[in-house]
Amino acid sequence: MVLGIITSIAACPAIIGTTEAVRQGQRQNAKEKHRGRKANLLVTCSDPSRKARDIHGGAVVLRDNKLWVTTVNPKARYAHFSEKATKEERIQERGHLFAGYFFGYPGSNWGRKGEGFVSTVSDDPPQLNWVYIDKETYEVKYGLKVDAEGQLNGPWNVTPIDRRLSFDGWEGFTVVEEEPNSWALYFDVDDDGLEGKIEPGTRIMEIELTRQELRLKKEDAYTG
Repeated sequence: MVLGIITSIAACPAIIGTTEAVRQGQRQNAKEKHRGRKANLLVTCSDPSRKARDIHGGAVVLRDNKLWVTTVNPKARYAHFSEKATKEERIQERGHLFAGYFFGYPGSNWGRKGEGFVSTVSDDPPQLNWVYIDKETYEVKYGLKVDAEGQLNGPWNVTPIDRRLSFDGWEGFTVVEEEPNSWALYFDVDDDGLEGKIEPGTRIMEIELTRQELRLKKEDAYTG
């Protein structure tokens, strides 16, 4: 009887350790669940120039196989739109609103560093494309698997607390004003201000991208 009690006492730390490990695993799974939920990308820009106010708070959209940032200054955008157009209609006019999530890229071995990244490119019919960085120009683009092959496909991830988007372990996102008030999304792979990738004198600003999960609907209550 005494031996049984001693054995039970000796086993307690192992039991507690196993239980705690299970709980931590459950918490980790719940924490990582957001990675598979569709989210928009919102822009933060702290550049000291006046132009920063045009895109700070904007959203990422997809158009012509590239990712772009919408402007928020009414005087800088929508001059050709109806004054009655809603915010959503105006964003869609600039392209398809990014709605993406993390997804394992075929053949990748990034482990915990991250995954591939996909976004809807059409709601009707629903269609997904891979998001990648052009290895020559450093533009952030989207396309089918055949388009993404041989390009910089990941690893994509988020910062631990604020869930800001990262690529290959860091945040090097920039926007380039390719036309007046038209901002294309780039990733400064070499961390040199896109030297040799854009024309001298072209306006460029550093930005941060934050994931904002799409609102859950009633039909998502037991599946999300």
